[in-house]
Amino acid sequence: MKLATFTEQGRTRIGIVDGDGVIDLSRAAPDLPTDMKSFLAAGEAALKQAKNVQENQDAHIPLSDVKLEAPVLNPGKVLAIGLNYGDHIAETGREAPEHQIWFNKQWFCINGPSGDVMLPSVSPDHLDYEAELCFVIGKRCKHVPRERAHEVIAGFMCGNDVSVRDWQLRSPTMQMGKSFDTHGPTGPWIVTPDEIGDPHALDIKCWVNGDQRQSSNTRHLIFDCYDQIAHLTQAFELHPGDVIFTGTPSGVGVAMKPQGFVNAGDIVRIEIEKIGEIENKIVPEKPATIIE
Repeated sequence: MKLATFTEQGRTRIGIVDGDGVIDLSRAAPDLPTDMKSFLAAGEAALKQAKNVQENQDAHIPLSDVKLEAPVLNPGKVLAIGLNYGDHIAETGREAPEHQIWFNKQWFCINGPSGDVMLPSVSPDHLDYEAELCFVIGKRCKHVPRERAHEVIAGFMCGNDVSVRDWQLRSPTMQMGKSFDTHGPTGPWIVTPDEIGDPHALDIKCWVNGDQRQSSNTRHLIFDCYDQIAHLTQAFELHPGDVIFTGTPSGVGVAMKPQGFVNAGDIVRIEIEKIGEIENKIVPEKPATIIE
């Protein structure tokens, strides 16, 4: 299944993408939760019920009539791994890590598959893109052995780990430079594992204004999705709706000669095989003080 969060007629809820439309689960199965995190937390019973109604044409809405939102609007955790493709390590001039390198992206950076990405007023010249495979946790889990890690993945998405490079380099945690508002586009939906097969055999690509910048395959991940789950859950629990960014291949703007940072008006498109694509426009931030 392709699980989506969408807005139609001013109301946001979840559904199943079916061809050129979406089955509105609030109509097809009104007893199910209407937000993705609660739906995933409801477990296998909720997924089974959703599968049973996915061909309910009475609840069918054309995709052209809805706005696709970030599949998980309010993840509890957004975790991202650094230096996880060999070619990306080579272009940065860094050494391959002995251990997994993790940082937080604050959940409020999450953005939709077509949402505008703000060019920060405090850093207008160092905004970068990173095409990444993301996965969503579907079960509460701790101390998960690698061979069972596939059991806790609800599905996969495209992601863009938007990075403010000068702010990123100011702190060894990288959190500030990775967490600006709107700097976590994801989507266009969550594709369940049965439709993906091997998540470590997917082409991943990125274009800026139609110019291809990144082209790789998830088989080149140094620490794959299952390694990541096994490692993270040694330290803390993961919960339904947590979002994991799995790393980016070579071709990022900071490593280009001359550097290829994105500017206002640029369009960044990321596509992953068997999942789909996200496309986001860079727009200048209009800074305003907010105190409420």
